[in-house]
Amino acid sequence: MADVARLLSEAWRATLAVTRRHPWVGPLIAVVLVYLAFVAASPETFLRPQNLSTMARQTVVVGIAAAGMTMVMAMGGVDLSVGSSVALTTVIIAIALRAGLGPFAAALAGVGVAVVSGVATGLLVTKLRITPFIATLGGMSILRGAAKGFAGEQKVDADPRGLDALVAPTHPSWMLVPPSVWALVVTALLAAGLLRYTRLGRHLLAIGSNEAAALLCGVRVHGVKIAVYALAGACAGLAGVMEFATLTVGDPTDSLGLELEVIASVVIGGGSLAGGKGSVLGALFGASLMTVIRTGCTHVG
Repeated sequence: MADVARLLSEAWRATLAVTRRHPWVGPLIAVVLVYLAFVAASPETFLRPQNLSTMARQTVVVGIAAAGMTMVMAMGGVDLSVGSSVALTTVIIAIALRAGLGPFAAALAGVGVAVVSGVATGLLVTKLRITPFIATLGGMSILRGAAKGFAGEQKVDADPRGLDALVAPTHPSWMLVPPSVWALVVTALLAAGLLRYTRLGRHLLAIGSNEAAALLCGVRVHGVKIAVYALAGACAGLAGVMEFATLTVGDPTDSLGLELEVIASVVIGGGSLAGGKGSVLGALFGASLMTVIRTGCTHVG
């Protein structure tokens, strides 16, 4: 009995050590355990491959937005305007499609507007020295108001012109999952690579750890902050493209509260509200965990 207790204790200490080195390990273990729990509770429906594909598609919007939020929070900031940015993107895409633009150009227009809003946030934080919480809280209302203004306080119907194929459950067998899921994977890999292997990634982590020290070391703090908020805006815009592909309408009231899910994904994945650390892979597992819990609760009634 004592040997078993000792082995369990050593295994627990080893797990904690691995988790400290790799923050994504904890969320991954949680996803696996929760998934197995729901499989045991509802094996006839929860274990189906179609259910796995559905959960993957439902994770796309939060996961892509969480990739950008991870960079922002690792820098010591926050972005409360993500949900409004996604809603505005869907409206811009619908308006662009109705104006005769092709699907790629319409999607690019939506992402472009989100990037501009991210740059504006970065300028507010750096040039006017407004705290990120207040700047993005104001941005949340401004972008939501802009979405409602452009949409005339109603949903904007538009022919998706193939954009809906991004999230369609039917796809070539060689793809295994819909294109939107692959877009999530590529976005996560790019964001993780930026954090780990680029100068911008090292600088934003340095700012999150100690902004004054980073400034004394020659880091261009203002430029880094603007660039990171612009990248986060691009991620929100891409998430908006996927949301439009799902809804096939521009909805100015869509994604209410999305920012809380995104922030929760980052924190569950090992990120810190104080900045200085973050894991894109961990945030992806955090988003997956919430999807598994939500879907599992539906399956078990």
